[in-house]
Amino acid sequence: MMHPGVYRYVDSPVTLQMRVQAARYVLPGDVAVSHTSNLSWRGLSIGDIAVLHFGTNSTLNVNRPGMRVHRFGGQLHPTNLGGVPVLGPDRTFVDCATLLPIPVLVRVGDWLIANRHTDLGTLHAYVTSSHLDGVQRARLALPLLRDGVESVKETDLRLLLGNFSLPEPTINPNIFDATGRFIARGDLAYERYKVLVEYDGWQHERDARQRQHDHLRRERLEANGWRVIVITAIEPLEVKTRVREALTQRGWQARFGV
Repeated sequence: MMHPGVYRYVDSPVTLQMRVQAARYVLPGDVAVSHTSNLSWRGLSIGDIAVLHFGTNSTLNVNRPGMRVHRFGGQLHPTNLGGVPVLGPDRTFVDCATLLPIPVLVRVGDWLIANRHTDLGTLHAYVTSSHLDGVQRARLALPLLRDGVESVKETDLRLLLGNFSLPEPTINPNIFDATGRFIARGDLAYERYKVLVEYDGWQHERDARQRQHDHLRRERLEANGWRVIVITAIEPLEVKTRVREALTQRGWQARFGV
């Protein structure tokens, strides 16, 4: 039994889609998937995924175990995604600001932009003009968002480098040699100093062909003067030391006390 009067076959796996559809049978008819559950529905699992979040214009108190229903007071304007009413990505970013710390909220914003649920200009306009709950925190996160971030770990690494007052890298640039021939696409590049920082969280999952490709790619970068720093786990002090030393060796001068 999913809820009173709502059943599933005992051998059916409990998926997010099943949980959402089952919840809609026992909630007001206008509910739309919201907050972090909206992110999960779009493909990003973040925050407490055990609790389903919905928005409604109903004034009834309809919270049930494993669900949280937010009353939107007539401001519920859902769209359809995958056959289910959901709130828009910009509204979801602001709603998630009521639940998530700023670094995690930056993850959310970067991911929504990278996956084309919204774009930086649209999100900026929405947040700056909004008066919804969570908007103050959303506005604090907004200047930290960047276009073109390809993974949440890239976001984490970029924010960490910023916390150490290191220069801001270019995100995912194409790198060329002196003749204009394409060499590689980087993660976080300090182009002035030719230092490339890359997050590699799947280093043990490659087959032999992929490992050979990676070795050749790195050789090409190093042959063209790039210092490549591969981060396999985001350990703050280690990251700071390795990146700072590489930049210093290439001529970067830290501000006093950094």
